[in-house]
Amino acid sequence: MKQKFDIITSTCVPLQQENVDTDQIIPARFLKATTREESFFGDNLFRDWRYNADGTVNSNFVLNDPRYSGCILVAGKNFGSGSSREHAAWAIAGYGFRVVISSFFADIHKNNELNNFVLPVQVSEEFLAELFESIEKNPATEVTVDLPRQTVTNMATGRSEHFDINSYKKHCLMNGLDDIDFLVANKEKTEQWEKLCRI
Repeated sequence: MKQKFDIITSTCVPLQQENVDTDQIIPARFLKATTREESFFGDNLFRDWRYNADGTVNSNFVLNDPRYSGCILVAGKNFGSGSSREHAAWAIAGYGFRVVISSFFADIHKNNELNNFVLPVQVSEEFLAELFESIEKNPATEVTVDLPRQTVTNMATGRSEHFDINSYKKHCLMNGLDDIDFLVANKEKTEQWEKLCRI
C-alpha cells in the first residue's frame, strides 16, 4: 500500500519551461531498466539539464538551486509530451515529488503519474503564472493541494482553483491503493457479482 493522499502543503520547485517532454524528464538511455528502482530514476530526473556534458552539476538548473525545495513541482504548459514511457513518472516519484502543477498535461503522462501516486493538478494559465510569480518573489512560498476538496491554493495570495480528477483515481490516491490493491480490497464484491452472473 502506498502513502495516502489527503492535504499537502509544501514549498515548490518552479520549472518554467514549456513543452517539457518525457525524453527531457528521463532520457532514453536510462530506459534499459525494466523494474522500478525509484532511487535510480529519481537520481536521473532531468539528467541532461541537471548536469553538464562533463558530468559536473549545472548550477543554473532549478533542481540544483538551493533556494527551491519541496514535494511540489510547478511546471510550464504542456508537461509530459512525447513518448509514453512510464519511466518519466517513475523518475518524478523517485525524486520525491508528490504533486505536479501545470496548465496542461499530455494525457498518457498524466495517467502514468496517477498510476505512480503522483498527483497531476491542472490549473488555468493565469493561476500558473501567479504561482511562478509568487515563487520567484519568495522561494519560501507554500502551496496547499487539497485532494478531498480538489482545490489548489497559493498561500502567498490566498487564491484557490478547483482541479478535476477521475473519481476512481481519487479514491485510490486517498486510500493508498494501486489497481491491484483495489481489486484485492474488493474481492468479496467481485465474487458476489460472479455468483449473481451465474444465476
